[in-house]
Amino acid sequence: MNLEQARFNMVEQQVRTWEVLDPRVLSVMEETPREAFVPPSHAQLAYADLEIPLGHGESMMRPNVEGRLLQALEIQTHDVVLEVGTGSGYVTACLAKLAAHVESVDIHQDFTQAARRRLREQALFNITLHTGNAAEGWKAGRHEKYDVIALTASMARYREFFEQQLNVGGRLFVVVGEPPVMEARLVTRLGEREFTHQRLFETCLKPLVGQEARPRFVF
Repeated sequence: MNLEQARFNMVEQQVRTWEVLDPRVLSVMEETPREAFVPPSHAQLAYADLEIPLGHGESMMRPNVEGRLLQALEIQTHDVVLEVGTGSGYVTACLAKLAAHVESVDIHQDFTQAARRRLREQALFNITLHTGNAAEGWKAGRHEKYDVIALTASMARYREFFEQQLNVGGRLFVVVGEPPVMEARLVTRLGEREFTHQRLFETCLKPLVGQEARPRFVF
C-alpha cells in the first residue's frame, strides 16, 4: 500500500468532503502518519473510514470526526490545550502541531505509555501526558485553565466541569448524548459567567469512562 497516497486520499475524500476546509488542519492531517498510531494489526486500515479498535473497548475516531474536531476548535499557535482521552496519540499529535502545548490525560496507563513512545518517535515534545480519571474535569495538570479543551469521548448528558476550566475566549469540543445519535458541540467562554453553545453535527462516540448513560429500569 502507498501510505502517502492513502493519507492524501483520506484528507481529500473523507475529511475535506465533511466540510473541513481549514488549510492548517488539512495540512496537519496530511503530514501526520496515522499508521504510526494504530495497533500494528490494523496498520492497513489506518486511513479507512472507520473506528479502529485500541483495546479496553476503546477506539480511534473516524478521520472525518477528527478533522471536524480540529477545525471547530480554531487552535492558535499560542494556545494551551487539554485533551481528555489520549487514546492512540494521533489527535494529540495533530493538536501539538497546531498549539503551543498540549496536556493529554487517559485513564488507561498502557495507552499513555504507547502514546508517549509514538509521539517521541514523531519528535513531538510540546506535550505532557498523564494517566488518571478526568471524568469530572482535570485538576492535576500544569495549568488550572486552558485555551482549548478537546474531549475525544462522549458524555451522556452535558456537565459543566470542563467549561469552567476554560480561559475567557477558550473553546471546548464535546459530544453529548446516547447511541445511536449524539451531538457534537462547541462551547465558547465569553466571560466569567457567559458561555455560548453551538451545535456542530451528529455523530456517535464511545462514552468517557465515568460519564456513561445511567441504566434505564423498566417496570
